[in-house]
Amino acid sequence: MFFYIAFVASASLGGLITITQLIGALGNPSRAPEVPVILKDLAIDLGAVSIFAFLYYRENKAKNAQLSRLSREESLSNLKLRVNEKKTIPVSTLRGIARLVICAGPASFITESFNSSEPFTESLLERGVLVVPLVTDGDSPSLKFDESEEQKQVTTKRKRLWQLAPVFITEWFEWLEEQKKLAGVSSESPVYLSLRLDGRVRGSGVGYPPWKALVAQLPPAKGIWSGLLDGMDGRVL
Repeated sequence: MFFYIAFVASASLGGLITITQLIGALGNPSRAPEVPVILKDLAIDLGAVSIFAFLYYRENKAKNAQLSRLSREESLSNLKLRVNEKKTIPVSTLRGIARLVICAGPASFITESFNSSEPFTESLLERGVLVVPLVTDGDSPSLKFDESEEQKQVTTKRKRLWQLAPVFITEWFEWLEEQKKLAGVSSESPVYLSLRLDGRVRGSGVGYPPWKALVAQLPPAKGIWSGLLDGMDGRVL
């Protein structure tokens, strides 16, 4: 960006000098043959100013967008989650540990997201996925766990996958509304956001989380790929 400014300044100075030459040539009939050459030089200077000014604008816009995204992600990292009745942590605590999937919508949306995740429970946990259900209508979702002895292991994994709960809901709502506004999404629309291991947003959308796609795209959180692919969960948005 520094060089873009320097090039704009240099081309602008060259353009001013060329304009003075053009004025002198137009006022002196004997220098009339020089006018086409001077006009050509002026066009080059103006073109250079336009190109480098555009490049600076584009770079500055990208920088501001990145800073805005980082600010939103930092705000997200400070939001609180309840792990159990005795433990509350900020989202940032889970960086490098879990890939959060935030489901935000009415209770019925959370319930359906819960039900549709059942076939992928074990695979999601293997990839370090934990779900954060954010209910937006004040009702309670129906998260039914099979407490039978035969399903004890499955139920334990289901509870682990859905163990997190947002704390200080108003702060979560404010953050969510800002995200929706920037994305041009209706405030009434149910949405999901998936985070990478480093806490940055890797994907989002309107509707139910794509559990099957997450299982296919994310590397296991343990084993030979652990460490090597940490954080490589796709590009950030």
